[in-house]
Amino acid sequence: MILDGTLEASVQAAAVALQQGRLLGLPTETVYGLAADSDNDAAVAQIFAAKGRPANHPLIVHVADAAAITRYAKEVPVFAQQLIDAFWPGPLTLILPRLPHAAKASTGGQDSVGLRCPSHPVAHAVLQACQQLDPPVWGVSAPSANKFGRVSPTTAEHVASEFGEELLVLDGGACEVGIESTIVDCTRGVPVLLRPGAITRDDIAHACGQRPLSKEELSANTPRASGTLLAHYAPNAKVRLMDARQLQSALDILGSEGKNIAVYHRSPLKCTAKGIALRAMPQQALATARELFGTLRDFDETGAQLIWIETPPDTADWEGVRDRLQRAAAAG
Repeated sequence: MILDGTLEASVQAAAVALQQGRLLGLPTETVYGLAADSDNDAAVAQIFAAKGRPANHPLIVHVADAAAITRYAKEVPVFAQQLIDAFWPGPLTLILPRLPHAAKASTGGQDSVGLRCPSHPVAHAVLQACQQLDPPVWGVSAPSANKFGRVSPTTAEHVASEFGEELLVLDGGACEVGIESTIVDCTRGVPVLLRPGAITRDDIAHACGQRPLSKEELSANTPRASGTLLAHYAPNAKVRLMDARQLQSALDILGSEGKNIAVYHRSPLKCTAKGIALRAMPQQALATARELFGTLRDFDETGAQLIWIETPPDTADWEGVRDRLQRAAAAG
């Protein structure tokens, strides 16, 4: 059931549902999440079951404000606090040392926890309403509201198509960012980028004075984090990344005979086949991120068996989009 997330009654109904241990489709500025009370182990278990997600693949805990960190994390390093001051609320997740009693079911058996404060007004309203309940709900675990490994949802309708009318979903409109949050590990003395997103390496360096290391640069004891498996974010069709020259060569070889193929491209292409769907990719990374998952879902709905995508530029602003596409292609 989809409710208008801008209505106070809908927000209150969502908060009560979470308090009662039910699941909720929750809009955030990144993607829609499948939410449950982080401190209710049985409710969190429903997330794993509904998504078909491995139990050791941790979930991100969403909180209403920075003050809630003390309920989940043992400490906040200075550079982590600088990132919080710069980017919360917003599309940034920080991995912090976990308090022993906190969010056990959400952390995949690790002694760390991923925390994020979303900026979407509906998510923020729900999290604030949760804190006012008796007993309160202090944090909400909310991975993307899709079956595990598949394309993330960016509209309420996407969520309903995944899980049916039984799931309560708040409609907060199309997601503004469109790809999942940037994840920074803050448990090893320096910032380590585990998953790129809208907040870039340069943004992080500017905010805390330290350029984040990559997972490869500091590989020992890397925490497992949401959305970092090799194959992820995949549509039903097989995804292949190609540069513009490879794309045009492939289209030339097919000529007018090509069919059941969708092409997402930045460079101008010539195509004579009526069975091939072409869609232009925006020239700006943020605009592409906003429409990326919706585009992959649209291609699936056309019945495409192959999706050919022009490889994004190798620049910092495109890193999040490039990461999602590489993982989608790896799933094929």
